[in-house]
Amino acid sequence: MAALLVASAAALAHGTYKPSARIRDLAVGVCGVCHGVAGVSKNPMFPNLAGQKAWYIEQQLKEFRDRSRGDAYAVGYMWGMASRLSNRTIAALATYFAHQKPSPGTSHSSATVLAGERIYHEGIPAQGVPACAACHGPRGLGNANFPRLAGQHAEYILKQLNAFRTNMRDVAIMHGICTTLHAKDDKALADYLASLPGHGHVATLASRSGPAGDGTRRARVAARARAATAAR
Repeated sequence: MAALLVASAAALAHGTYKPSARIRDLAVGVCGVCHGVAGVSKNPMFPNLAGQKAWYIEQQLKEFRDRSRGDAYAVGYMWGMASRLSNRTIAALATYFAHQKPSPGTSHSSATVLAGERIYHEGIPAQGVPACAACHGPRGLGNANFPRLAGQHAEYILKQLNAFRTNMRDVAIMHGICTTLHAKDDKALADYLASLPGHGHVATLASRSGPAGDGTRRARVAARARAATAAR
């Protein structure tokens, strides 16, 4: 526990946010077992919480507590974990993780990253899929109404897309979108979002050769990734 607390304190050193000892201990000693001591999980089936919007974390914890979010990991893990959390503790945990440094992104195939970038920013008109950026923001950072997606584990994103598709997570707008996505679309989006804000895939994209149009797109993706990183 002492080692975990030291790691947590280091993660907080970059900001002025000062959680209470009780919340820090709960976040590190309990939540951190699955989600990482600073909110970046080592197991890709558990989501990164670092840098996520506080309102979204709070909303999800309340849905776990009242058992209205019903995907498999929610039932197996979070229903029990959240069952005795008060509104005040939920809000404090949400604030804690929102203040942690987000994942820098992980490297993925440039082919799928480029395909995902296209879907994220342009949608798939032929399938009735809108641009994800219209809600989640041009850099996937989220806003007051939609959660952060940038830097999330690809495996976790794939799992959630399927949960929306099958209505295990009952979110009407996401259900409608996911039912029109194909498996290759899911994979492309997951890899693109996991690559943001860009440390992982910029070098990969820059190292590949191809048609001039593809090179232009690679340069645009790389530039967007660098801008997202600089803006954090």
